[in-house]
Amino acid sequence: MKHVRKYGVAGAAGVSVVAVVSLIAVGTVPAAADEAFARGVSFAANPRDGVRDNVLAANLRERSVAWGQLPLQNPDAALGNTHYGYNTSNGGPLTQDPKEAFKTEPDKNVYLILNGHHYLFQGHEGGPAGYVTRVDLDQTNPALRVSLVADRDQNGAKVPTFDGITWDPFSHQLLLTAEASAPTGGVFAVGLDADGNATTPLTRLTALGSGGYEGVQNDSAGNVWLVEDIGGAAAGTGNNGKVPNSYVYRFRPVDRTDLSKGGTLQALQVLRPDGTPVTAAQLQADGRDPILTTLHTYGSSLRTRWATVTDPTNATAGAKAAGATPFKRPENGVFRPGTGFREFYFTETGDTNANSDLPGAFGAVFRLRQSGPGAASGTLSPVTIGNVAHTGFDNIAFATADQLLVVEDAGDTLHRQRNALDSGYVIDLRNAQKSRNPIRWLAEGRDASATYDALFSPGYNDGDNEITGIHVSDGDASVGGILGAKLPKPFTAGWRVFWTQQHGDNVTWEVLGDPAQYHGNEYNAH
Repeated sequence: MKHVRKYGVAGAAGVSVVAVVSLIAVGTVPAAADEAFARGVSFAANPRDGVRDNVLAANLRERSVAWGQLPLQNPDAALGNTHYGYNTSNGGPLTQDPKEAFKTEPDKNVYLILNGHHYLFQGHEGGPAGYVTRVDLDQTNPALRVSLVADRDQNGAKVPTFDGITWDPFSHQLLLTAEASAPTGGVFAVGLDADGNATTPLTRLTALGSGGYEGVQNDSAGNVWLVEDIGGAAAGTGNNGKVPNSYVYRFRPVDRTDLSKGGTLQALQVLRPDGTPVTAAQLQADGRDPILTTLHTYGSSLRTRWATVTDPTNATAGAKAAGATPFKRPENGVFRPGTGFREFYFTETGDTNANSDLPGAFGAVFRLRQSGPGAASGTLSPVTIGNVAHTGFDNIAFATADQLLVVEDAGDTLHRQRNALDSGYVIDLRNAQKSRNPIRWLAEGRDASATYDALFSPGYNDGDNEITGIHVSDGDASVGGILGAKLPKPFTAGWRVFWTQQHGDNVTWEVLGDPAQYHGNEYNAH
């Protein structure tokens, strides 16, 4: 018997499926959930040439749950939001054509079980109009699997594209982030009923401010943590690097069940050893302030505090005015399970250019420790420091209390420079030495559509595939199910793992472990 993974391919209706035998040999001894990712891929990242398959750690498999060509059950033809991965408002064919449709890039994932239904929700970060979709994981007919949740605001107008997403159990709504400079960027919400259907249009939450937010995460107190991704001005030799320009935020609501009632937006401020704040004015002078080297040195630990953003209408400018500390594109963050929401880990992408000679050029994974989620102060330390082979850190999720999954979005320029596509890594937090040596659990490939776009892009679609949407959850929609509240158990007790191979065919995958623990609708080839 051979275990197979499933790929969506364009057919007459765009929903046909072909089974492709896994690259991993049959007979691998299944790993326990707490070591499934740590076994790693024993060879290098995929090179950037031609079409390449994904390669996973030897004890892992994957199957597609949705792909770009799947039609929406309830399309919005007027806006062109008609498929899982395509906006067809330009009238072109879906893919691999000079006039191909806009690829909408399904991004972060949220897994929820609502009234016994197993759903995967995501926002879309590409194309001319943003929208939110729902994948029905119980639906066996691909043509009926994906629904449009929302794509218009209360006035019936289109909304910005979305990157981040999380489920807020206190207000019972999905929170989505639009990663764009003010006034476009910000946080939007859509309410869901018990069956996972929208109860409201997409509504901008003005109290949370406007900025280039990407990561969004609740804590147990009902605060909303936001991680911003806005690139800074060019700097360094040959202008190959960029100065820090993005902030980490915490929104403290007046009423956690109704975020529209307002609250306080705060931005993280890092302190120098002498107690003075590390500010944007200092870091943006030339991008070479020595404190950046300190921030990206193993063993360093700097005190932090929260600064109030008095005018959140432009959160980026407001954080700068408040004396908060900018980072090099910190994209996403998550709380470590078992810490009572006292440890927050976030990624920093870096400059995504192998020729950058600035300190911190290749980013890092940082750990913020506080006495509690609402604490006024804490300490910041690097857990993993990037290098040219491990950089572009983006999405992040805990597989277990000690194993942190981090995936790359290095971009086509760096792919070309290092001749290596993106990878997914597991960082072992059990001791400092292990955390400094991430293990590759995924070597992402490049599908035919992404290869075409990398070579012949019409100019509005991205090229190489990107890893996004890494998500580990048991689908618990209650307050007790907030990410970080429970100890994850991948592939057991209802815990499931998803990621999206963004760009190209835009396939969303479910990662599978021990075949004996696969869900009933797993496919096998005999």
